[in-house]
Amino acid sequence: MRKNIHIVIISILFSFILWMSISLSNDYYTTIDLPVKLTDFPEGYSSGTKLPQNITVKMKGKGWKLVGVQLTGESEYIVSAKGDSGRKYVNLYSHLSDNQWLSSDLEIVDISPDTLSFFVERIKNKKINIVPALDISFRAGYGLATSIKISPDSTVVYGPGSVIDQLEFISTELLIKRDLDEKISERIPLVMLPGVRFDNAFVTISLDVQKIVDKDFDNLPVQVIDVPRDRDVVLLPNKVSVNVRGGIDILGKITNEDIKVKVNYRDVVLDTLGSVAPLVELPANTTLVSIKPKQFRYIIKKFN
Repeated sequence: MRKNIHIVIISILFSFILWMSISLSNDYYTTIDLPVKLTDFPEGYSSGTKLPQNITVKMKGKGWKLVGVQLTGESEYIVSAKGDSGRKYVNLYSHLSDNQWLSSDLEIVDISPDTLSFFVERIKNKKINIVPALDISFRAGYGLATSIKISPDSTVVYGPGSVIDQLEFISTELLIKRDLDEKISERIPLVMLPGVRFDNAFVTISLDVQKIVDKDFDNLPVQVIDVPRDRDVVLLPNKVSVNVRGGIDILGKITNEDIKVKVNYRDVVLDTLGSVAPLVELPANTTLVSIKPKQFRYIIKKFN
């Protein structure tokens, strides 16, 4: 029996192929969904009209032909926009000749919708900022240590005037990342718009993710600024301690000399409570958590 098993398998396959050949020789109906692609615009013109996402084409034909369309057919229904600019109304049945892969040896029973309306207008261009679309979360204790970097941060956009005039920014495709705990750099496409093209269709988004920590800086001198030449101000006390938050790599490079603590003489003069609060200037990408003391008493000295 085992010696004849290959003969049995071949017989079964032959029977199946014969059955398929006979079956696919009959007429069948099928329906496919196709996106519409506008082509052959007059030079310097385009359309920003939002077309239906797909049209539905019902057709009749031999089974083997319908299978071929499903497996190897084109992916778009071509519609020519050549001619004058302005509002156009197009019957899709009249464009079957532009889609011969679809109409050859097939009977098109129905196209829905069967008519499209779109506006053809002159192309304009404008340089527009790019805004990243992000949906991100961080591992506990981590976060963005510096601002998000996007390169390039703008692009020249070409498209129908009605679209270009209303554009204030271009968005990237949504970047989704979860539980980030290290720096990442991703190449992301821009969101495409009808009839629009970009000088740069992709951007690189860089996220400087670091462990976020706090660090104390003690005995920082406090400087009184904008003091008149005939005055002197003595602060009590004249040094502070500050607690600063930021990325671990950033805080590791900061020294006391990088943090400036100041009191403006004008605030001293206008004070009515007997004490003033200092101004703290921190390095970029850091935030102040706390300062001790928060207020300073003072003595104003006048020279003769």
